Amino acid sequence: MSVKDNAVNLDKLQMKPEDFQKVGVDEKQSELIKRESLSAWRDAWERLRQNKVAMTSLIILFLIVLFSLIGPRLSPYNYYSNDLLSTNLPPSAEHWFGTDDLGRDMFVRTWMGARISLTIGLAAALIDLLIGVIYGGIMGYFGGRVDEIMNKFSEVLYSIPYLLVTILLLVVLEPSITTIIIALCVTGWINMSWIVRGEMMQLKNREFVLASRSMGAGAGRLLFRHLLPNAVGPIIVTLTLSVPTAIFSEAFLSFLGLGVPAPQASLGSMIESALTGWMYYPWRMLFPAGLISLIMLAFNLFGDGLRDALDPKLKK
Repeated sequence: MSVKDNAVNLDKLQMKPEDFQKVGVDEKQSELIKRESLSAWRDAWERLRQNKVAMTSLIILFLIVLFSLIGPRLSPYNYYSNDLLSTNLPPSAEHWFGTDDLGRDMFVRTWMGARISLTIGLAAALIDLLIGVIYGGIMGYFGGRVDEIMNKFSEVLYSIPYLLVTILLLVVLEPSITTIIIALCVTGWINMSWIVRGEMMQLKNREFVLASRSMGAGAGRLLFRHLLPNAVGPIIVTLTLSVPTAIFSEAFLSFLGLGVPAPQASLGSMIESALTGWMYYPWRMLFPAGLISLIMLAFNLFGDGLRDALDPKLKK
């Protein structure tokens, strides 16, 4: 093709002013944000709401807590009065969950046991949270020699058999709810401290921390105002998953006879007392064992859903 032909083709392709048409877009409409801006917590809540399993577990936990508070008041019986003429009765309109070997109402004792087990589990988990966050935050923030010494101490403490330490404390101290909580917290905070330590080591060299340090922020302000708030997601998830662990540990200790003293009842002590006659009186085992299984399952499923909701890697 000659140069002249190329010039003719370019002349044909040349656009004229009337070939252009202005697009009628309103400036205000073009700057509108189509999607509402959500905070991190609002976005996590929206994703948690879409998780049907986690929300169902949350509703179940709410109902269990509610019935543990008001359940004993729905029955005319109490958890400690014996009625030897009404021993081992099956569930009926008078005794909704039946009675035990001393004639005590199982409905009232089951919900009282759930109240005590939840109280011990939540209290132990909160104490573990307090100790673990402070201890792990100091380890992860300062690092170096401080981290090495504190980490070795936690590893030595963690290597001691947990059951041995707990049994020794329960034998030395007077059996009570407070004693059980203290025994559960002796080594229960270590996992939380290691989680917090790992988060601190990841966050302490981030840009916002370096900027705060350059502006004169001290260690306390950096730790409690910048680092810990940014690690609150893993901390909450660990707290949620530590509650069923504490409840199961309390049930195990009560099953061994080291739980709350009689006539108080926990789910573990009720399971232990029902073990000898469960083939003849299965309702005595069914209700406390089923309730503690439901509590642990609901806490674990809710914790899994909360972990997914707070994980930025899973954000769409």
